[in-house]
Amino acid sequence: MLWLYNIGISFYGIVVGVFSLFNVKARLFIKGRSTLFNQIEKTLDPSTTNIWFHFASLGEFEQGRPVLEKIKELHPNKNIVVTFFSPSGYEIRKNYSLAAGVFYLPLDTAANAKKFIAAIKPEIAIFTKYEFWYHYFNVLNQQKIPLYIISGIFRADQPFFKWYGSFHRKILSFVTHFFVQNRESVDLLKSIQLENVSLSGDTRFDRVAENAQSLKNIKEVADFCGPNPVFIAGSSWPADERLIAELILQHPDWKFIIAPHETDAAHIDEIKKLIPAAITHSALLKGADKTAQTLIIDNIGMLSSLYQYGTIAYIGGGFGVGIHNTLEAAAFGLPVIFGPKYDKFQEAKDLIKIGAAISIETENDLSTAFLQFQKNAAAGKIAQKYVQDKTGSTRQILKYIANNF
Repeated sequence: MLWLYNIGISFYGIVVGVFSLFNVKARLFIKGRSTLFNQIEKTLDPSTTNIWFHFASLGEFEQGRPVLEKIKELHPNKNIVVTFFSPSGYEIRKNYSLAAGVFYLPLDTAANAKKFIAAIKPEIAIFTKYEFWYHYFNVLNQQKIPLYIISGIFRADQPFFKWYGSFHRKILSFVTHFFVQNRESVDLLKSIQLENVSLSGDTRFDRVAENAQSLKNIKEVADFCGPNPVFIAGSSWPADERLIAELILQHPDWKFIIAPHETDAAHIDEIKKLIPAAITHSALLKGADKTAQTLIIDNIGMLSSLYQYGTIAYIGGGFGVGIHNTLEAAAFGLPVIFGPKYDKFQEAKDLIKIGAAISIETENDLSTAFLQFQKNAAAGKIAQKYVQDKTGSTRQILKYIANNF
């Protein structure tokens, strides 16, 4: 099975190389790795060991960030190395101040894993939520470097738990300890004889709760919102935006803020075609009419602070591979609405169960959910309490791994 895995990794590299000829993200993926080991040599002190945090992308970075920052606070003399697989994480956090170095993770080949781990010299490795790389995990195991998975979540339909999943179970066997989000994950891991697991919850709760307490005023957005109720669409995609465009027409007394997941010029233009009267954030900064009903955020990194101005939130991605971060909005006391693809997200299921979220599929569904949350002022408070009650994961994880520092 390992030979098939190796072929798959090689084929992936070839495909990305081809796509890089006409796709910006693929081009960044290739370019960022082209001089990687020279970057490491220039950046890191070869005489020191490091704490290695790996994140798939930006969402996982925010999820694992509370653990990273608490470790740095408790051990300021320890160096931290951060890696990303995706350009959308690396490009935004490549200058992250608490890290001694931020790098792309090379493709998971045996040669890359040995060379990379020798270059960064990790004393421990911490992966957030997922990404299970055979060669990296194997080298860490061979060198007796502790490897932790934090905020992990597992489902019965994953290969680890199937009759044909022996190779995938081998990858999990290299992990020192799993810190998982729910009881189902604990039971699944124990069903394949992995007892090194703790139910610690999700570190995102710590992150979003901290963010909600550290308000960053955005004056131009506050001025745009004024005294009006505000509907905020976070990490939206075209399928979401088409529904929201209809909702805007129905509620002229509301302000709408759309923060799309992709902020390239082409996508912003598509949103403006749907909502011709909308203004962009960059135009607002240049003096555009703040009495406009709809504001399009044409930058990245602002969304987590925008929710402080909201009344109801819509979270995008539910008509694609899955919804984005509902907890950021819930932490600010906003009820949330999202599309039908939420089954992989425990917090979404929980929020629906307690009446703080509604899943929709059509324009009529969205209109009904919107009106329902208008009438139910308690829903936002329920969402906020849900977040507050689930904080503490970071503290539990650090208590467990403290002996490795």
